[in-house]
Amino acid sequence: MPKAGLPTHSVSEKQKVLSKIIWQELELKALLGQMKTGKTSPSILPRSRLHVWLIRASTTILLWTCLIQLTAMGELWRPHLLHRWPFCLDQPDSLMQDTYPPRRIYKNNGYLRVSCNGGLNQMRAAICDMVAIAKYLNVTLILPELDKGSFWADPSDFGDIFDVNHFKHSLRDQVRIIKELPPKFTKFLKHGRIMTMPPVSWSNESYYLNQILPLIKKHKVLHLNRTDARLANNNLPLEIQKLRCRVNYHSLRFTPRIEELGHKMVKLLRKKGPFLALHLRYEMDMLAFSGCTHGCTEEEEEELTRMRYAYPWWKEKVIDSQQKRKDGLCPLTPEETALILKALGFHRNTNIYIAAGEIYGSQRRMAALRSVFPNIVRKEMLLSEEDLKPFESRSSQMAALDYLVSVASDVFIPTYDGNMAKVVEGHRRYLGFRKTVLLDRRQLIQLIDQYHTRRLDWDAFSLAVQDLHKDRMGSPSKRRVILDRPKEEDYFYANPQECIPEISSPPGMDLA
Repeated sequence: MPKAGLPTHSVSEKQKVLSKIIWQELELKALLGQMKTGKTSPSILPRSRLHVWLIRASTTILLWTCLIQLTAMGELWRPHLLHRWPFCLDQPDSLMQDTYPPRRIYKNNGYLRVSCNGGLNQMRAAICDMVAIAKYLNVTLILPELDKGSFWADPSDFGDIFDVNHFKHSLRDQVRIIKELPPKFTKFLKHGRIMTMPPVSWSNESYYLNQILPLIKKHKVLHLNRTDARLANNNLPLEIQKLRCRVNYHSLRFTPRIEELGHKMVKLLRKKGPFLALHLRYEMDMLAFSGCTHGCTEEEEEELTRMRYAYPWWKEKVIDSQQKRKDGLCPLTPEETALILKALGFHRNTNIYIAAGEIYGSQRRMAALRSVFPNIVRKEMLLSEEDLKPFESRSSQMAALDYLVSVASDVFIPTYDGNMAKVVEGHRRYLGFRKTVLLDRRQLIQLIDQYHTRRLDWDAFSLAVQDLHKDRMGSPSKRRVILDRPKEEDYFYANPQECIPEISSPPGMDLA
């Protein structure tokens, strides 16, 4: 019985074909021999007939040889014939680009387990840093664990947000990444005998080489339990900086479900024309954490204060909201945002996507913004309940949708420079310096107060706002370096200059 998947010619059929080929070869040889000895003249056999004989014999021999080769190597060729060609022709473009690099072989110095903390983009940056550190130390990285105990209480695992296989395979020429510790370490993990520590913030490569690597070699496994902002912004080897970018912009791809819905939202928004993604960071957790209560009622102020005291790791408890606002340390309110967008020249019909969670104060606080810009939509208005049902109580997955829309938008404007604002800004720079308006809140608050007290009329106010931001549109620039004060210098992921070619900003879609 013939082997499955291979040609099924019978023995008798093969013999018939082979006999015919041999007979044709003999006839051809005899004919050529007669021609050489002069017994047969080429004129006796028409030239066209001789040509046909030669082509027929050569073609038959070639086809038979190919058939024999395919039969003998059937198992080797079959996967390519049945799977590889259709994959190249039929799959989406994004999948066609997944040609993964060869695996890197290196002496493993141990295992690095990491737990990320914070929201989606805070964890995203930490993951990039930990991959770069694992590569630099020649250790095996355990798939990062995501924060489930923060304010958002999101139970999502790494694989619920990011494409695990793509993450692992796209980086296999840099570092080995496995889903869990090998079985021989399970008992140590179960009994809490694995060394756990937070690395020092904003550390350079020498800290990890001289302080962390010896611990990994000694204990075989090291668990870093706080990984946000643990790698310096500047003065690192170029290979580390470029690897951070590679992880962030190529290896950290969202799951197919998230990617599909994100692209669906962008497509729906584009049907109406160019759109602005507004990261209106005016959610309850942000206001409670920062102590910014401008425009809130007394009841809301008390609620935000109670929330701030409820979380012990929020160290600042007594906060002067007015002073913080004057210092530019508060997110703009929806009312202030409406004023600034109008002053920047955005027209009434501008399509605006709100990239944020539930706005504190809900419709009451959004009324001023909607009255000036009625074409405002949120993800809940673009997607059906069925689309969003799997994302219920999954704030990080919801944030992933906002991230995709924000990166793809024609203009991106964050009202507060938090982690999402910075990481999206950097991603848009990496993609060709897409227009990103970086609001100078400290100066804006002064202008807003002057306008409200009628020290500035509308024309003067609008001109001042536009002049203030003419060089704050996400165009090429160098990161600001502040020695001994890394927290105050420009964030690497907001401007990954080592990974961006020095090109001028391309002409983009201008909504203003």
